[in-house]
Amino acid sequence: MAETTGVSKAMIGQIERGESNPTVAVLWKIANGLKISFTSLLKNEDHPVTFVHYKDVQPVLEDNGRYIVYPIFPFEPTKKLESYRVELEPGCSYENEGHQEGVEEYLTILTGTMELELDGQKFTLSEGSSLHFYGHKPHIYKNTHGEKAVCQMVIYYRD
Repeated sequence: MAETTGVSKAMIGQIERGESNPTVAVLWKIANGLKISFTSLLKNEDHPVTFVHYKDVQPVLEDNGRYIVYPIFPFEPTKKLESYRVELEPGCSYENEGHQEGVEEYLTILTGTMELELDGQKFTLSEGSSLHFYGHKPHIYKNTHGEKAVCQMVIYYRD
């Protein structure tokens, strides 16, 4: 598994024994290496109706707590998507190494301003703007502004 995912044997062992809470980056490496969705690695309960408030969801932290991911609706194989609330504190910079081929990302900025760097292009997104892109290439989320940016992220897994 370490070879397939690029995550050290020691870290995988710590995660398996419940001795470590992996970062967003480590979870993405595992998911991409195993060619599975990010949230399939998180607890998932099936209910006919689900009400979620992001404050009731255990966040995943990255970039020293400046990149905060709330997995709102985890991946379900029959739906092929997952939904997140993402908060980027001022000064945040988070690099995603890229998902497996065929993954699409949809971002809608709820508050603040953020930047996305993808394939040599920079996109500045502010409140009310949305962006769709194919996520198999490395991309960077940044908040270089003075206020927190919050976005809704949907990740879609094509066949």
